Amino acid sequence: MPQNYSEALKWCSMAAQCGYVEAQFTLGVMYAEGLGVPRNGVEGVKWFHRAAEQGDPRSQHNLGRRYLDGQGVARNDAEAAKWFRKAAEQGSARSQAKLAVLYAKGTGVVQSDREALS
Repeated sequence: MPQNYSEALKWCSMAAQCGYVEAQFTLGVMYAEGLGVPRNGVEGVKWFHRAAEQGDPRSQHNLGRRYLDGQGVARNDAEAAKWFRKAAEQGSARSQAKLAVLYAKGTGVVQSDREALS
């Protein structure tokens, strides 16, 4: 079946509105990356937030990245650390690595070599 972003957007939007986490994450990616829709960081963050609040570690990691880089939201290192921590606690290796760097540098958290290494 050929890739069809318009069709994907239609179905993902319906599922996301019903609270389906996978669809919310997918919409976040579509808007953040401009896949089948104009790139819209704010809309991407909105969908990542919805999925993250339901405990989706991929969305939590993506929110951490967006807060760290100021993509679709104002840069906020403490908020980035919060979302990386939530994903890290669920076993996300990428988030664990990001959080370790934040602790090593004291970015958004109190600098702590001990925390960076744990």
